[in-house]
Amino acid sequence: MGAELVINAASHETRVALIENGTIAELHIERSREKSIVGNIYKGRVIRVLPGMQAAFVDIGLEKAAFLYVADVFDSVDEYESLLYGGKKEQDMVDEQPDDAQPDFRPLHPIEELLQEGQELLVQISKEPIGTKGARITSHISLPGRHLVYMPTVDHIGISRRIEDEGERERLREVVERLKEAGSGYIVRTVSEGKSEEDLLSDMQYLSTLWEQINRHKENVPAPSLVHSDLDVIQKVVRDIVTEQVDKIIVDSRPDYDRIVQFITTFMPKMKYSIELYDEEEPIFDHFGLEVEISRALGRKVWLKSGGYIIIEQTEALTAVDVNTGRFVGKHNLEDTILKTNLEAVKEIAYQLRLRNIGGIIIIDFIDMEKEVNRDKVFGALEEALKGDKSKTNILKISELGLVEMTRKRVRESIGRMMCEPCTYCEGRGYIKSKTTVCHEIFRELRREMLDIRGTKATVSVHPQVADLLYDEERRGLEELERKFKKRITVRAKPGFHQEQFEIIIN
Repeated sequence: MGAELVINAASHETRVALIENGTIAELHIERSREKSIVGNIYKGRVIRVLPGMQAAFVDIGLEKAAFLYVADVFDSVDEYESLLYGGKKEQDMVDEQPDDAQPDFRPLHPIEELLQEGQELLVQISKEPIGTKGARITSHISLPGRHLVYMPTVDHIGISRRIEDEGERERLREVVERLKEAGSGYIVRTVSEGKSEEDLLSDMQYLSTLWEQINRHKENVPAPSLVHSDLDVIQKVVRDIVTEQVDKIIVDSRPDYDRIVQFITTFMPKMKYSIELYDEEEPIFDHFGLEVEISRALGRKVWLKSGGYIIIEQTEALTAVDVNTGRFVGKHNLEDTILKTNLEAVKEIAYQLRLRNIGGIIIIDFIDMEKEVNRDKVFGALEEALKGDKSKTNILKISELGLVEMTRKRVRESIGRMMCEPCTYCEGRGYIKSKTTVCHEIFRELRREMLDIRGTKATVSVHPQVADLLYDEERRGLEELERKFKKRITVRAKPGFHQEQFEIIIN
């Protein structure tokens, strides 16, 4: 069964779900007031150089200063690679994005020789501000296209690791080497496999023109300023995820449907007939049964089919995953029961990491296994389960305590941190749904209620802070529903309500 892309586009929030084998595999969310800034390019000013950390803080106009590490200031990628790999070139073995880990070396050029306070420079966001940390930036600008990633500041060619055929790798390298401008570089993306020279040249021309526009804009703005804004979530997902393996794209917005058709027609003409406009009355995520899976992705406990379960706890520094047998008692002996539970947990853990977009350091506490052969089985199953994950992962062997240490590349907040906020009821020890998330749930529930019940007026009773948000920043969503269903919506604040609690009465 192929994959499907389901897109729910509203004025306040856009959600994109990748469905594989009938199950939601990835969820991308972008809110109109909280758009992703990864990939944005800024003209910044250095405000502090830290020789002890070999890093600098750069003012790019955001609330917090951005962090620039010395490795992201090198002018030459050859110099960077020689330091990182001890003189060996890694041009043939690259990912489509740079590694998240910091290189362990002593730079030839200290940061105090490369940057001075007050200096202006062009930088790009490589990692969102997460938690209390500011954005991570780099001076190595990269512009992703459909088939290629353009690196205008370095002379370098890289081929995606996922293209395994050596003959195809050499063909792509030769084509790019022949077509590219001197001094520029490209990373050949996985979707380039089997593509013609015309496809690659078209990408090059588009990206080169875009870089020229960025340079012209840079000269006309002061520091700090936004110079170039990356694509929105729909365009990014279509560009990065959609391949010939995606059978269908279903979107519930006519304007976004037209934009996707235009993109597909230009860059992927063979897929233009797989796009559908969803115009049913039932909300699109309800129709595909996705709301239940999203709610499940916000819980800390996930039950396994056998009766076992896993606990997922996220902290500032790492994520801990605990595996338990729960109600599963097995049929033979304790070791077999533990092995079966651990193997079942492996698949669910890999699925949840991808769905929740959990990154950074991850510690998995499997149930202790006495036999080394069983530990090897579980480790092998984990490696196999993570192969379908597009984010880069590194896994260490299971320790004698049954722990697995691993890392997963993280460039944006997890679904849990995006949709939830620290709970005021328990002094920050847990999470509840944010006021914005509750508002959006109210919008969806109003849409369902108004379809089924006749009446001229809807009264929504909510927590006072949710009411304030509905009357202020989320007012547009209410007005949109009033126009659509021709019913008046009144919001009432109920001081005794829990923040997640609401009541809708239509009369």
